[in-house]
Amino acid sequence: MLSYVTLALAALFLPLFPFSMVFNLLLSRVQRGWQRGLIILLWPHIGIGLLHVADIQVSPWVAVWGVLTALLYAARALGLRDMGAWMGFIVTSSWALLWVAEAFGPGGELTHLYAVTFAVPLVLFALLGEGLTRRYGAAYTGLYVGLASSLPRFSLVLVLVVLAAVATPLFPGFFAMLALMLDTVPHSTATAVALALVWLLWSGAGMRLLTDLIVGQPGSTEVSDLGYASTSGFLVGLGSLVIAGLYLVGGMS
Repeated sequence: MLSYVTLALAALFLPLFPFSMVFNLLLSRVQRGWQRGLIILLWPHIGIGLLHVADIQVSPWVAVWGVLTALLYAARALGLRDMGAWMGFIVTSSWALLWVAEAFGPGGELTHLYAVTFAVPLVLFALLGEGLTRRYGAAYTGLYVGLASSLPRFSLVLVLVVLAAVATPLFPGFFAMLALMLDTVPHSTATAVALALVWLLWSGAGMRLLTDLIVGQPGSTEVSDLGYASTSGFLVGLGSLVIAGLYLVGGMS
C-alpha cells in the first residue's frame, strides 16, 4: 500500500496525466521568471528522490504511461500561443519521460542528470518570457511579430534557447533523448518509436513558436533589445550546455 502512495506522490513531481495538471496549474499562478525557473529546477528531483528512497522498481506499464503523457503534452504544445503554457507543457512532456529512464535505463543519479538536462533550457526560456512580458505586456505569439528585426539580440538568444529546449544536436537534451531511446529499444520497440514521435512533436512545437515570434514585419512599437551583458550571460550559459552535452555523449561511449 505504501508503495502505491509513494508512486502517486512521485507522479505529481514526475508528472503523469492527470496528476500533471497540478504542476501546470501551479506554474500558471507564478509570474516571476526566476520563481518559475526555480520551480522547474527543483520539482522533478523530489519525485526521483521519492522513488529512490522507497526503493521502488518502476514497472514498464508506468513507463508507457509516462510516454503517453509526454505525447499528450507535446501535441498540445503545437497549438499554444502563451509562452508560459508552452514552457509548462514542454517541461511536463520531458519529465514524464524520466519514468522511462527509471524503468528501462540505469536510473539512479542518471535520472537526476536527465532532469537537469531537460530543465535548464526552460529556466532560460522562463527568463526570456518575463523579458517579453516587460516589453510588450504579455508573452503571447501573434501579438507581436518580426522580433528578428526589432530585437535581434533577444531573437538570437531565444532561437538558441528553444533549440536547446527541444533537444536539438549538441545540446544535452539531444544526447539524453538518444540514450533513452537506446535503453528502450531492447525492451519495447513500440515505446522507442513513441519516444521518437515525442521528440518530433517537440521540434514542431519549437519551430512553430519561433516562426510566430521572429518572422514577419515588426510593428511600430519600439522597445529596448536585450542588453549586451545579458546577451553575453545567456550565450555563456548556452555554451556551457553544449559543453555539458559533449561531456554527456563522452560518458555514453
